[in-house]
Amino acid sequence: MRKTTIIIPVLVLALVALMSAIFIVDEREKALVLQFGQIKQVKPEPGLGFKVPIIQEVVRYDDRILSLDTQPIEVTPSDDRRLVVDAFARYRISDVVRFREAVGVGGLRAAEDRLAAILTAQTRAVLGSDGVTSNTILSADRAQLMERIRDEARVRAQALGLEVIDVRLKQTALPQQNLAATFARMEAEREREAADEIARGEEAAQRVRALADRTVVELVSEAQREAEIVRGEADAQRNSIFADAFGADEEFFEFYRSLTAYQRSLQGENSTLVLSPDSEFFNYLNSDQPDGPVTPAAPAVQVDPEDVLPEDDTGADAGEVIELEPVEPSEDAAGANGVLADEAETVAENEDAVTE
Repeated sequence: MRKTTIIIPVLVLALVALMSAIFIVDEREKALVLQFGQIKQVKPEPGLGFKVPIIQEVVRYDDRILSLDTQPIEVTPSDDRRLVVDAFARYRISDVVRFREAVGVGGLRAAEDRLAAILTAQTRAVLGSDGVTSNTILSADRAQLMERIRDEARVRAQALGLEVIDVRLKQTALPQQNLAATFARMEAEREREAADEIARGEEAAQRVRALADRTVVELVSEAQREAEIVRGEADAQRNSIFADAFGADEEFFEFYRSLTAYQRSLQGENSTLVLSPDSEFFNYLNSDQPDGPVTPAAPAVQVDPEDVLPEDDTGADAGEVIELEPVEPSEDAAGANGVLADEAETVAENEDAVTE
């Protein structure tokens, strides 16, 4: 009985000690066996491990790819246009021994703080280097800039036992205090471009307008020249026809011209003319004899002695006021007038045809 009482506690203690000496490493982890803070064993592969109970302990570290987001930082490229950059990194613990020696008991939090400082410093150094402008950062060339940041951060992170896998720029923006000035500058640039476009359009419009005006002037001048040529030819032809008609019957031509003059001067209600008594204007009205030109039937001319103007101081005859009163023509005069009217109408039609 006493033996059983002693053996059972011993077995229990042995089982507890055995369980304390055995530890399991997961496939997502790496482990270190520490004895009084000193590294005694490294377990990088998953499986069972053994340690000395009580005096040794196991420290596990994540072996997966981890993510780190940095705080937004302000950088100044070579063109002095400040930008706010927000980056993130992908990393993993590549050497647990060096990692433990570098961060000590701080663990992953201390390692991320130091890695964030490395990324911030390298981001400022690369984006602020010569030849890197704000347009370069915002263009497709930013991929090369991110590769440069990753390579330089990877070299410095090796001292921490970390491997930087990738670095990316999440956001690139302007500082809040520079947004208004930037927008004003962009608006001014757009207005300048619009003014240039308007000026070029107005210049093109002026060229088109000048060409159109010149074409109009040329067409009108050509049309006027041709019209003057046609008008001159028509006038020449008309004058030729008049000359032929005048040469054929000079007496009738003079008679026709006198009739036309009477018709134009005696139009309307005013039939009062102030003329000299011996004026040639009334040659065909003052005589019924056929010695002179043929006298057409026309209103008789009566001179009122009271309307005759007195002579002036020089002794010259003054003009007379002649009242024209229509009278009924005789039968012989009416017959002659009919013949003359037909001939005058024929000449007038010929004249109108020539004028057209």
